[in-house]
Amino acid sequence: MSAMPFDTHAFYVELVESGLAEKTAEALTKAVTKIELAKLEELATKRDVKEIELKIELVKSELKRDIAENKAELIRWVVGVGLLQLTIITALLLKLTAHI
Repeated sequence: MSAMPFDTHAFYVELVESGLAEKTAEALTKAVTKIELAKLEELATKRDVKEIELKIELVKSELKRDIAENKAELIRWVVGVGLLQLTIITALLLKLTAHI
């Protein structure tokens, strides 16, 4: 999408032809021009968009790596706790059968 250029001369002529004094038309044209230029400064360029896309991709890859690391750590904990439970249950069964 491209921005429509602001024709300052046509704007000035239109103001003067509508009955505004030339100095007033000139002041209004300058003010509107400043506003339009300020708006243009806020627009993102294709380069800006590409930089943001690259940053997003970087963050996504970092998140995927972090998720994989956390998943592996969670699996280690689950296996460890499972082995601990198995050990405790086995010890309790051995202790109970020793008294029989």
